[in-house]
Amino acid sequence: MAKDKPGTIEVKSFGTHHVITQPNPLRSALLRVPESDLDDPVGRAEKALAGLSGEFKAWMTVEADRLSAAYEAVKQGGFNNETREELFRAAHDIKGDAATFGYPSAAAAADSLCRIIEHAPDLDAVPTELIAYHINAVQAIVRGRTKLDSAVVAGALSKQLRGITDEFLIHANRERPEHLEAVMVPSIVPNE
Repeated sequence: MAKDKPGTIEVKSFGTHHVITQPNPLRSALLRVPESDLDDPVGRAEKALAGLSGEFKAWMTVEADRLSAAYEAVKQGGFNNETREELFRAAHDIKGDAATFGYPSAAAAADSLCRIIEHAPDLDAVPTELIAYHINAVQAIVRGRTKLDSAVVAGALSKQLRGITDEFLIHANRERPEHLEAVMVPSIVPNE
């Protein structure tokens, strides 16, 4: 049986079997677009991102200030569920946004702070200087980004913070060997 119109079933007979081809109802829904009108969603996204890039510094400054405010709350009232969560969320937001906004070293420093908050068995036993170093590093990276050599210094600072954090967490978790594996997982934050 020959195919008469687009909505009919086509049956081809062979000696040992039949092949039945059903109509494709989506053909009528398909719209052919000339190649000159093809959409490039990645190109559109990159163009939109470039248009917003002038605002990245202001956004990162707001995020860095939020992190500092969360740390001030910890210094005033100590660690409790609320202050711990706000400090973690502020650091985690920087960790997630900083690389996109052009501050990958700030992402690395924020990641290191997140690791402390996640893996320290007792946050009150964490040296206050260690947390302050992370807060100050993020602030310095965000505010000093316009300097020519700041990327190299920021990268070295973030790497050093990660090393100190790893040493602290290994020592703090020495009696929790089941937790050490989670502590030593490599960072997924992009490097510069």
